[in-house]
Amino acid sequence: MANVSVYNMEGKEVGTIELNDAVFGVEVNEHLVHMAVVQNLANKRQGTQKAKTRSEVSGGGRKPWRQKGTGHARQGSTRSPQWKGGGVVFAPVPRNYSFKMNKQEKALAIKSALTSRVQEGKIFVVDDLAIDEIKTKKIVSVLKGLNVDKAFIVTRDVNNNVVKSANNIPGVKTGFVTVSEDAVSSSINVYDILKYNNLVITKAAVEAIEEVYA
Repeated sequence: MANVSVYNMEGKEVGTIELNDAVFGVEVNEHLVHMAVVQNLANKRQGTQKAKTRSEVSGGGRKPWRQKGTGHARQGSTRSPQWKGGGVVFAPVPRNYSFKMNKQEKALAIKSALTSRVQEGKIFVVDDLAIDEIKTKKIVSVLKGLNVDKAFIVTRDVNNNVVKSANNIPGVKTGFVTVSEDAVSSSINVYDILKYNNLVITKAAVEAIEEVYA
């Protein structure tokens, strides 16, 4: 099992934590990691593009001139694609780009992403993020103490003070993991874990993730 340092909010090392190899020490499955990233980006696509085909544009109900004898090429409608104001050939229509991954694939992709952060030394465990007020400077101070810039901050349960304090910091995003007797709720995903340079996670969140994915 990997041992990583635990820091306080000032960035000083206050201990170590042993990470569960079933979550933070798996064999990295690059295929599933890639699939999870593509899924995340695909699910965000709106797919609302639309243009009208010749059957949808108005007008063009009659033949513009007779078939033969005019010297013009034969035309059946003024709304054919070659006409100004005509329809679009193979016009784009609204579509859904999203696709699904099964639970086992998602879980292994997340564990692979977490493992890669550990292997790269880009995971920082904080004993607690106790912020009693919404103050951007406090999150900036924590990140500065850890010597990180762009970071994905993960807490156990939603911490509104942390979320709102980090909202205005470029290159910083927050996430959470909630575990209860009735349900598991999480906002972490492979894309966010890998997108940001560092993963800053509380000790309680580590325990929650191990409880969910181990």
